[in-house]
Amino acid sequence: MSVQRLITPVRAPYLSIVIPVFNEEDSLPALFEQLYPALDALGRSYECIFIDDGSTDASVSLLRKMFQARPDHTRLLILRGNFGQHAAILAGFERARGELIVTLDADLQNPPSEIAQIVAQFDQGHDYIGTVRQHRQDVWWRRAASSAMNSLRARISGIRMTDQGCMLRGYSRAVVDAINQSREVSTFVPALGSLYALRPTEIPVQHHERSTGESKYSLYRLIRLNFDLVTGFSVVPLQLFSLGGIVIALLSACFVLFLLVRRIVVGPEAEGMFTLFALVFLLIGIALFGIGLLGEYIGRIYLQVRHRPRYLIDAVLESDIHREDR
Repeated sequence: MSVQRLITPVRAPYLSIVIPVFNEEDSLPALFEQLYPALDALGRSYECIFIDDGSTDASVSLLRKMFQARPDHTRLLILRGNFGQHAAILAGFERARGELIVTLDADLQNPPSEIAQIVAQFDQGHDYIGTVRQHRQDVWWRRAASSAMNSLRARISGIRMTDQGCMLRGYSRAVVDAINQSREVSTFVPALGSLYALRPTEIPVQHHERSTGESKYSLYRLIRLNFDLVTGFSVVPLQLFSLGGIVIALLSACFVLFLLVRRIVVGPEAEGMFTLFALVFLLIGIALFGIGLLGEYIGRIYLQVRHRPRYLIDAVLESDIHREDR
């Protein structure tokens, strides 16, 4: 791993902005133009930590140029491949030095000017500041799927997040330290923040239509993400399936008893053959779903016990960060 440092001793900043980047060359120039003026206007010391998550376009080149232009406020981590958005955020968390850590997507759908609201909530004593996108500019099916999964997740896991898809969020140092101690291979950072917070809150934020590039989350990836979220924070699906198995077993016993009585009263008959086939196929489908659900949990155990790193860093560009005068 190569490390490039410019020796510029600085105090630990008040604010750390963690921004994962994956193939965002079109949006990065506009992000730079909006981000630094918005942070300068706060009058607080800050650092911007960009984590390149295996981009294949010119994103890394643009990030290097920004580091050279603003080395006192910019840090760059270049990962050795695409490890996923949340792994990239965790990489940033482990190196963030601020008392307040804010995550922000690089696509500018949430404007950097909204960071001021998060800082204000942190000053009021909240240790986790979630956000809710107002007038979402996503396509209808993404809004509908998000609403349905938010409701399902809240019921199953007990984690309350009105808008789980918005990554503009604020975390106190204590919450980030707790997240850094969590060693799950697969996780969902906002859910961990909500889980560890003592004084959480949510605020509305603006949401703009993506003007450049395209979303990195396809329908399949959204479904996969939500399934990981549900199984990663709760065993309720297994419990519900066990309860369902008990109910089906009781109903099956009643049905067998009914068929036995009917045979004694009516005699042999073949008219119910297709009904039996339908019931058998239904039970087979339920059994296969249960096997898949069980396999999901076993798969998570398998990933965890291998102890593979959640990410690998190829290069780091930063100023001297050894003085941390918190």
